[in-house]
Amino acid sequence: MDTHKDVHVAAVVTVLGALLGTQDFPATAKGYGELLSWASRLGTVQRAGVEGTGSYGAGLARHLAAEGIEVIEVNRPDRAARRRSGKSDAVDAEAAARAVLGGRATSAPKSRNGPVEDLRVLKVVKDSAVRNRTQAINQLKALLVSAPSQLRESLAGLSNPRLFTACAGLDPQASAVHQALHLLAHRIKQLSAETTTLTRRIASITQAHNPQLLELTGVGPDSAAILLTAAGDNHEP
Repeated sequence: MDTHKDVHVAAVVTVLGALLGTQDFPATAKGYGELLSWASRLGTVQRAGVEGTGSYGAGLARHLAAEGIEVIEVNRPDRAARRRSGKSDAVDAEAAARAVLGGRATSAPKSRNGPVEDLRVLKVVKDSAVRNRTQAINQLKALLVSAPSQLRESLAGLSNPRLFTACAGLDPQASAVHQALHLLAHRIKQLSAETTTLTRRIASITQAHNPQLLELTGVGPDSAAILLTAAGDNHEP
């Protein structure tokens, strides 16, 4: 299967390598069912090579696995080479099928439906919150450099927590600078709270799923989440 955001293209080949047909289907739950029904009418479906099992093909891979089909992860072709050779999605789908048939693709996709997937999505959101918080802090401090002297001097020398609290308490109606600092301080506070909540949630899931990992020197919740995400939910031999 050559997978895309809105449409998946499927190709069916026999164990002897004969192409039985190609067809495109919508990338929806209904489309997944139609794809499998179509393929099953052409013969007994034993294995499915799916491109992009971690992105556009994730839903299809889960559907096929739930139906008892062995799903094999297939690497996407190089897009530049694909354009030069004028290949189509149907050709890519056929190539995915032949990669499985020829043994070039053998990896099982990550299941993406267990605690490790929970860690992955939470870590994505936490990393975003941390980046945005850092950006907001830098913006607040940059504004202070050019702020009116009286305001700048009243906030000089404060630690970060005290600075953010003081800025959050500024009257946003006093001036545009007051309003900007006020809003940035509240944004920093909100993002800090999000980061704390997500860190605790990540630690809780890691502790429940793989507590021995947290016992290793230098491995905290974030590092553990990264390691477990790389391994996947189905990392056992």
